[in-house]
Amino acid sequence: MFAAYAARIDRDQPLNGLELGERPEPGPRPGWTTVNVKAASLNHHDLWSLRGVGLGEEALPMILGCDAAGTDEDGNEVVVHSVIGQSGHGVGPDEPRSILTERYQGTFAERVAVPTWNVLPKPKGLSFEEAACLPTAWLTAYRMLFTNAGVRPGQSVLVQGAGGGVATAAIVLGAAAGLRVFATSRDAAKRERAVELGAEGAFEPGVRLPQRVDAVIETVGAATWSHSVKSLKPGGTLVISGATSGPNPKAAELNRVFFLELKIVGSTMGTKDELADLLSFCAATGVRPVIDSVLPLDRAREGFEKMSDGDVFGKIVLTV
Repeated sequence: MFAAYAARIDRDQPLNGLELGERPEPGPRPGWTTVNVKAASLNHHDLWSLRGVGLGEEALPMILGCDAAGTDEDGNEVVVHSVIGQSGHGVGPDEPRSILTERYQGTFAERVAVPTWNVLPKPKGLSFEEAACLPTAWLTAYRMLFTNAGVRPGQSVLVQGAGGGVATAAIVLGAAAGLRVFATSRDAAKRERAVELGAEGAFEPGVRLPQRVDAVIETVGAATWSHSVKSLKPGGTLVISGATSGPNPKAAELNRVFFLELKIVGSTMGTKDELADLLSFCAATGVRPVIDSVLPLDRAREGFEKMSDGDVFGKIVLTV
C-alpha cells in the first residue's frame, strides 16, 4: 500500500527523512481493526518524529500520521483515537501510553490498524476531512480548555500563537462555548483571521491585553511564556501542551507565579471520552475544524514543507 513514512532521522533537516512509497499492509491482530483511511491530518508531532523525538532509529521505517477518518472493515464511517495503551484494550494492561507512530504504524497510508477500542463512529454531519482534524490538535485544545483550564462561559482566555492547529482549535471552541477569547500572532493576517473565527481581540505577542484573563492556552513556549504569566488574573491557570519556540524561557516569572497563586498545568492529548464529547459538540453546534489546505497523499511532502515553514492557518489534510 502507498504511504508517507519516516525512513531516516535527521534532527536538523527533518524532511530529509521523509519518503513516499510502498509499505506492507497491516497484518491481522487479535482485538485490532483495520481502517481504510479516507483522510488524515498533519501535526507538528509528525515533524518532531522525523527529528527523532519519540521515535528511535530501531523503529524505522515508520509510517507517519496520528489522525484519521475512514471506514472500518464493515463499511462504517469512523474516527481513530490515536492514543494507544490508554486503557489496555488491544495491547495489555502493562503497556505504557503512546501516540500512533511512537510504537505503531501511523495513518498516512491507505490503511491503518488500531485497537478496536480506539475506533469511534464519525458523526454524519462531518466530512472525512473535517473529522480527521479532530483527534490530535482539536482534542488537545478541548482538553486544555474544558478539562485542565476548567473555564466556564463568560470567562476569558488568551490563546498564544494563532494559526497553529491547537491554537486555532482553542479559538473556535472557546468562542463557540461562550468564552471571551483573546489571541496573539506575529502575523497581521493571522490576527485578522483569529478575530473572524471569534476572538474578541488579536494582538502582537507581548502586547498588554485589555484585561487579565482567567486562563492561557500556551503552545509556543519560551517566546511567549513571560507574556502568558503576566496576562493571568490572580489565581488564573496557564495550560501548556507544547513549546515550539523552545522549552527554556529566559524569565520563569516565579515571583509572580507564587505571589498571585497561579496554576501551571501540563496537558497532553485527551481521552477517548473527551474525543467522543468533542465529536458530539461539533455535530450539535455546527462548529467545524479550520482547514488550511487539502492535498492528496502523494503530495504529502508539500504539506510537510508548508507546516515546517509556518505558512498555515488551521489544519493540513491528506486524502487517500
